[in-house]
Order: sequence, then structure tokens, then C-alpha cells
Amino acid sequence: MKGPYMKALPVEPSNVPVAIGSRIRAARQSQRLTIEQVADATGLTKGFLSRVERDLTSPSVASLVTLCQVLSISIGDLFAAPETHLTKRNHGPKISLGGEGIVERLLTARSERRIQIIHAVIEPHGRGEAELYAVDCDVDVLHVLKGSIRLILTNEEYELNTGDTVTFPGREPHTWVNPTDESVEVLWVLVPAASR
Repeated sequence: MKGPYMKALPVEPSNVPVAIGSRIRAARQSQRLTIEQVADATGLTKGFLSRVERDLTSPSVASLVTLCQVLSISIGDLFAAPETHLTKRNHGPKISLGGEGIVERLLTARSERRIQIIHAVIEPHGRGEAELYAVDCDVDVLHVLKGSIRLILTNEEYELNTGDTVTFPGREPHTWVNPTDESVEVLWVLVPAASR
């Protein structure tokens, strides 16, 4: 007579070892738990948990199930590939947020809603909208990679040079201008991604 059917763990076979220890440690730390507290809750020793977190030993399936229950994470999450998006230099899709003499490329995934990073090259004397405009996000960050740019807000202006960064409320009306005879390269960071 055959034994009971055992459900396989949802782990995809891979030649690349998954460093689950760092994910277990991150889950523990995000819940503000000490190794001692996790040891007490799981019945596992502090030394064993420390070795698991450093990927020096692999827990048994039973230990892993207990650990995941205490940390409120699923075993599948420990082995899942992270969602990543790579944009190679000068390969981001071109977008336009308005202005003259500017080439903007989206560096983050189009589907990313938490943050949006836009790389812009502004030609000499390029400028934003003539009227002050606002972007539908909570936080707007302008970082100058190369050159100089003037950011104009309702009540003040900022002269920014290579390496300078300014952070302001996303819905604050603003515009910008490259007042120089050189092109300027900037990053705009919008949090969360601007509604389109």
C-alpha cells in the first residue's frame, strides 16, 4: 500500500544557489525581532539560526516551515526570484513631460508605480514650460549629473550645479531653464510615479 501523497514544496530547481539566509534575516529584522526571540518562538537554537541567516547551514523542511510561520512569510517567497528591471544606458524609452530642448528617458519600468526615475539631457538654453506646472506625485527630486540648471518655484529659485540635488513637494508649481551654453544632464526622481 502506498503512503500518503506528499505535496512538493514550491521550489523551482536551479543551478544557482538561493541565499535564503539573508531573506530570513531581512524578514526577522523587518519585524524587529531578535535572534533570541525567534529561537524562543521556534524552539531552534540561536547558534543554528545565526548559521542559517549566514547561509552556513541549510534548515530541514520542518525547521523552515516553523521559521516561516514565526516570521509570517511563505516558503515560496524565500525562493522566488526578485522582480528586477534593467535599463541599459541610453535604452530607456523616450518620454516627454514638456519643455523645449530636452530629451527624457524613463529609467524605471513603465509598470513601476512606487517611484519613477527620468534621465534628461537639456540642450543649451533649453527650458521647461513657460507657465509654472505641477507633477502629480508626493515628492520631486532633481539631481544634476553634469552642468548647471535653474529650478524656478513659486517663491524662490535654485541655481544647481554638477552634484547638487534639490527635493521639493511634487505638486509644487515649478519650471526650469538651462541658462548656459552647455548641455546639462539631470535625473528627476518622482515618488510615487507620476499619474499618467
